[in-house]
Amino acid sequence: MYDQEFLGIEVPLPRPRTDEPMRELDYPRFTVVLDPRRRLARVTGVNVDGGSLVDLPRQGRWRLDERVPAHEQAGPELYARNDLDRGHLVRRRDPGWGDPADARTAMAATFFYPNAAPQASAFNQSKELWLGLEDHVLEFADATHQRISAFTAPVLAEDDPVYRGIAIPRRFWKVVAWADASRDGRLGATGFVLDQSELLDLREGGLTVAPLGGFRTFQAPIVDLERLAGIDAGPLAAADVLPQTTVRGETAWRPLRAVHDIALG
Repeated sequence: MYDQEFLGIEVPLPRPRTDEPMRELDYPRFTVVLDPRRRLARVTGVNVDGGSLVDLPRQGRWRLDERVPAHEQAGPELYARNDLDRGHLVRRRDPGWGDPADARTAMAATFFYPNAAPQASAFNQSKELWLGLEDHVLEFADATHQRISAFTAPVLAEDDPVYRGIAIPRRFWKVVAWADASRDGRLGATGFVLDQSELLDLREGGLTVAPLGGFRTFQAPIVDLERLAGIDAGPLAAADVLPQTTVRGETAWRPLRAVHDIALG
């Protein structure tokens, strides 16, 4: 399960701001907060020890979590015969550290459907960038400990387009946190948004992925992500290292084209 003391600083798992019932599912080194109405995660949190990551071959098959009724999970029928990928929220390699046997078990657990969300399969530089954000922050973090905690989920908006009975999220959010050596070991954090709106066309109940579309990736203030995703990020918002540049009184979102565009204080 997600360990809120992992960084040596208490960092609670972000919580959905809703009175609707959620299912909190613990896996090795990570936790998923599943929204049974939407059948997708509202929050995930994982602890990553970059100093002891294990390089293991990709193994695992997607499967339903038997602790949750099947009708509360977006399962294999959503992804059949179309251009949607099962996008890992907690990445396969993130909990894969320490003892190889424990790492293998944790990595295999990332293949439960509550940890998946539909993403357009079109691959481009922006999607590759999204997959590498945590690695970049990990390299920036304190070289002695090389630990981060990462939180990722789709933005579950009420006007998301519906496909096969599932409302398909158009955006995803991510927050990465670490003990910031440049700030006397205090908490540092930064947030990101991935927007796949331009890639998805779900008119008339079908699904088309635009071949020339692109994922748009932004570094965004964590307070904006709280509003966007309907979550309480706790101490993460106050720990945000994104410079407070403003446009019309609001903190600007930074479009990202490569990791060197990320501002980390």
